Amino acid sequence: MKSQFQWLSIEFKCYLRNFPAMFFSLVFPPLMLIIFGESYGSKPMYNGLNVIDISVPAYICMIICITGIMSLPVTLATYRERKILKRFKATPTTPTHIIGGQLFVNLVVAILGAFLLILTAKVRYGFKFSGNILLVCLAFLLNALCCFAIGFAIASFANDSKSSYAISNVVYFPMIFISGAIIPLEVMSDSIRTIAKFLPATYGVEIMKAAWNDGSLSGHGKAIAILAVVTVVFSALSAAFFKWDSDNV
Repeated sequence: MKSQFQWLSIEFKCYLRNFPAMFFSLVFPPLMLIIFGESYGSKPMYNGLNVIDISVPAYICMIICITGIMSLPVTLATYRERKILKRFKATPTTPTHIIGGQLFVNLVVAILGAFLLILTAKVRYGFKFSGNILLVCLAFLLNALCCFAIGFAIASFANDSKSSYAISNVVYFPMIFISGAIIPLEVMSDSIRTIAKFLPATYGVEIMKAAWNDGSLSGHGKAIAILAVVTVVFSALSAAFFKWDSDNV
């Protein structure tokens, strides 16, 4: 137990030194909220919801994507490239320490990012929550498991930090720009909405908005099932192809 706490402490310190990850996880989403909030105010946009009602749950999904698909795989690939994982293999450190540490740290950062986003919406715009907190937590967890599974798979296939960063970008940007995590799907063309159906983040945003604004996930069973299947498939891929040493990738 003591070694696990020490490992988590090290992981947190490393994350705090990663300025891009910290900025895009904690600062960028509230900044985006302020930009759109100041531009559109409290004017109703879709189904009586204003830009804040729409953006907060969507940006929470964006934060999860940032930690799971951008930060996590690059960190693991960097550890492998620098032979850190290889050295850990010769110590009492187990894969549970590494995987558990990455999951915990990135999950905590995602939760902190969501908290800062909500705090910004509350203080600046008087945001009032009208959903179901338990369902929001469930939607958050499903999104996190799905994105982290994809992140681990990227880290398993990438040879080094550069390739991991490249793959993460290829996956991440379509996931947030086409899924409705930044721009609502309602304003997109039919062709873009068709493409969005193939992105797991689309279903993550769907259930988060439903839990956040409607307080119900009724009628969203397909979205939940897709997220669960993607989580299982990518978890299996990452377990099958994960390597400790880049020389063997």
